[in-house]
Parts: sequence; structure tokens; C-alpha cells
Amino acid sequence: MPMKKTAIVVALLGAGALAACTTTDPYTGMPVRNNTGTGALTGAGVGAVLGYLTNTNKGEQGRKNALIGAGIGALAGGAVGNYMDRQQADFRRSLEGSGVMIRRNGDQIVLVMPSDVTFAVDKSEVQPQFTRVLDDVARTLNAYPQTTIDVVGHADSTGPDDYNQALSERRASSVASYLTNVGRVLPDRIFVAGQGERQPIASNDTAEGRAQNRRVEIILRPLTQ
Repeated sequence: MPMKKTAIVVALLGAGALAACTTTDPYTGMPVRNNTGTGALTGAGVGAVLGYLTNTNKGEQGRKNALIGAGIGALAGGAVGNYMDRQQADFRRSLEGSGVMIRRNGDQIVLVMPSDVTFAVDKSEVQPQFTRVLDDVARTLNAYPQTTIDVVGHADSTGPDDYNQALSERRASSVASYLTNVGRVLPDRIFVAGQGERQPIASNDTAEGRAQNRRVEIILRPLTQ
């Protein structure tokens, strides 16, 4: 069996062994595999575990309900913008010089982690220099529990579509696994997905553009009613 095909099979079998089924990303409308059997990730070595990390509810409202049930109050009114402003400022301080880009879209914060600070080419294991970045990310996430967290993997267009999809899923799973297992971020907050090569942010015709497209994004939104 060719190496690339083998990698796909390993990822799918690993997810299947954890009773994965299908759910829908509430923001993209795209189907992703969802973990319904456990509240924690097991790491990319066992295969990508995607979807909401806890079995409270498969939907976005279920994630909110779980957080509110855990004693994390929802934000309201003018408190939302101020809360996200402070969180953004803390991320800028903690991630200065890390290579992570921070985008702000209204009340949404996006941390863009490009390939040069995340994973080796064609790999999904977190590199040692990336763990320091994720440690800083986890500390700030834990200081602002009233935000939900979507971890989304992306790939360039090199290679077959299905292989790139599986690789993006494994990378997102690795990041989420580190945040929950090492960074102690509450799993109830996290949704994990891979978008493969479907959402490029640069041209795939150049090496520089492909490097930008190989990325993991952490999307933060305020917890509101």
C-alpha cells in the first residue's frame, strides 16, 4: 500500500476506533467526524479525533450549555467587546516574536499559526519549538474561559485532496490534544476540524504561498447567550 494511502487509513481507523460519527461545523456547514465516546483527545498518533470534544451535545448550543453548566457565565452587552479586547492584547504580548499572526474580525479573534512555527513538512507531530508557543496560547486561553475555541487545520494543494484533508485533521487534532492534555484547557470549550486545501490564504503556485496555506488556526468567540 503506498505511503500516502496508508496514512489516510491509519487516521480513519484511529478515529473509527473511538466511535466517531459525523457532525457539522456550525460556522462552515461542512461535515466533520465527531467524537461521541470520550471527553478528551488521544493525540494524532491514534488518528484524528474531530468535532466537539465532549459528549454533552453535538451542536454549538450544547457546547454553550456545557460551559454554563460548568459555572462559566455567558457574556452580555458591552462586556463582550471589552473582554475580547483584553484577550487580544494579552495574546499580542504573550505571542510577540513567535511568528503567530493575530487577526480580529469583530468580536472574533483568530490565531494563525503558519508552517514555519508549527509542523515539519508532511508531519502532524508538534515540533519542540511549537510547544513553547502552545504553552503561551494555553495560558492566555485559561485566563479567559468565557471564549469558545475552534482549532482548524489547513493544507496546501500539493498531493491528493483526500491526503491533504487527513493531514489537516491530524494537525488540528495534535494542537487540540496539546492544549487539553498539557495546557489544561477545558475540553468543553473546543471544537476540532480540518479543511484540507479548501481555504487557501495565498497562491499555491509558489513555495511561499504554499507555506502560508499550511497552517493551523485557532478561532476564539465570546460565550454569549
